[in-house]
Amino acid sequence: MAEAPLSDAARVGPFFALRTGGGDPGAEGYARIGEAYRLTGTGAAGPLLRARVEAVAASLRTDEPRVAASLVFQGLAARVWSLALGPAALSGGVPHLRPDRLWWNPGRVAPDDLWWPGAPSVMGEPRGLAGPVGTAACVHLVPLHQAIERAYRVSGRLLWGNAASALAGSLRVLHDWCLAHGRTEAADRAVELARAQLDHPPLRDAGTLGTAPLGYRRRTCCLYYRVPGGGLCGDCVLREAPGRGSGRGTPG
Repeated sequence: MAEAPLSDAARVGPFFALRTGGGDPGAEGYARIGEAYRLTGTGAAGPLLRARVEAVAASLRTDEPRVAASLVFQGLAARVWSLALGPAALSGGVPHLRPDRLWWNPGRVAPDDLWWPGAPSVMGEPRGLAGPVGTAACVHLVPLHQAIERAYRVSGRLLWGNAASALAGSLRVLHDWCLAHGRTEAADRAVELARAQLDHPPLRDAGTLGTAPLGYRRRTCCLYYRVPGGGLCGDCVLREAPGRGSGRGTPG
């Protein structure tokens, strides 16, 4: 039962999969992902989160750590939403990937950036899967949100907008895959489960999900336009990118 939801969802794409099985994650450069959610005694990012933000900043050639931190949050949000939503919609189970047992190597690409040694337990509720999906994602998103908001002074509202945008992106990929493979019931279930998250805190005020066609419009900006050569994302609240000299009054 534990392997089935993950293996079914893995067919959708790499963001919907992760490495499982035995081995020594620490020996291969992985760290428990919960370490990324901890701050130092002075409120600064710990080594794991700081290294990831610095790597993303270097890759994007930005000298603004808060911009890199915003995008780090959005990237991890996309991973955890995909790992919760995909199995729930396709198989009716949600892997319980606890932060103290899920290993992360941000230097690797999906699906191998995340590793769960062994087989994770699966959550499900007779009343529905919306609760387990939210729980599976928020055990990661809430502490990461708190860490990045404090350590990098990124607006908390902006970060929840990133989480909502990441969920909508995962939904689009999953929904398209389901329709292409004749899984119409799973496609409908994916929309229902995603909407349940977007209609409740902490994502309730982050934006609007449309279904004809499927799309999302957020009420904040992830700051990607501040990256050299960057622009506006398709779901951005902004219609025109402010100049970099516009400072920190960006919607968030």
